Amino acid sequence: MINIFIIDDSMFIRNILIKILKDKDDIKIIGEAANPVDAMSMFKKTGIPDVFILDLEMPKMDGLTFLKKLQEERPTPTIIFASLPHDKSTKAIEALELGAFDIVVKPKELNKINDNTFINHFVKKIKASVNMKNINYKKEVRSSVISNHNDSNKIIAIGASTGGVQTLENILSQLKPSHPPIFITQHMPEGFTTSFANRLNKICINSNVREVTKSELIKNGDIFIAPGNMHLEIEKLINNKFQTVLKDYPKVSNHKPSVDVLFKSFAKEVKKRSLAFILTGMGRDGALGIKMIRDSGGETYGQDEETSIVYGMPKVAFKLDGIDKQVSINEVIDIINNIK
Repeated sequence: MINIFIIDDSMFIRNILIKILKDKDDIKIIGEAANPVDAMSMFKKTGIPDVFILDLEMPKMDGLTFLKKLQEERPTPTIIFASLPHDKSTKAIEALELGAFDIVVKPKELNKINDNTFINHFVKKIKASVNMKNINYKKEVRSSVISNHNDSNKIIAIGASTGGVQTLENILSQLKPSHPPIFITQHMPEGFTTSFANRLNKICINSNVREVTKSELIKNGDIFIAPGNMHLEIEKLINNKFQTVLKDYPKVSNHKPSVDVLFKSFAKEVKKRSLAFILTGMGRDGALGIKMIRDSGGETYGQDEETSIVYGMPKVAFKLDGIDKQVSINEVIDIINNIK
């Protein structure tokens, strides 16, 4: 049984969540509150839950302040139940950086919270969050892995999902100048990827990070982030140069953007020049695509179980024989930085 505590200042939202979750045999709502201050006064009676469902904008104490306190005192899986972000809003991204499990976006039409697709998606995240790991990458000892790359013509593709925000920040902020171009598909709702890319661009001093909004030629030092609700691909031009391409078609592997879409385009266009990493995340998106990259002559890596917040996507890719080697986060950094 998974014990849930809901913290949201909207009684309407809390009642809807209680209604859609109360009939789940393996989920139990042990409490609900309008804000974290009221919630904390209830914990002596209810106990600490297995999972928090947390809003960000609340009176008395906002969600970020509560999440920081929680991570310092008793890390607990937390799902952010957020409205679509305002322009330049970064609170949801900050929550993920602090260790929140994932974001679930409140539907614009609140009656759609009762939609079976939404409910199944929500329940799946709740169940997966119980098994998440809290990892402090800064405590890891850097490895001394040396890459076998002998050329500087590599182009990098990275796929990530749950846990990817913390993982990618750790990797990308430690890259050396003039690194190969990097394409990233991180599962994230529409509206949040802009804040994510802007945040990365501030902390990655040796890179030019941006959310892709149009087709453009690639160059060393570039990091391209797939926008929410669009697929990102790479395309080879007749002059042997490459450019970004955005495609608007239905979900692939149940995601948009899809890691499989990005990886398959690398297998088709980049082939043996591809260097692909599949990182932490739920599900199997990217597993088939990274196997195609390996079959086309590219080099492929999967994040190992020890350093994965959620060892889902890399595990499936490994089982499908799509991975040359499983590596830690620090090894990912070393591999990229040792490309000659």
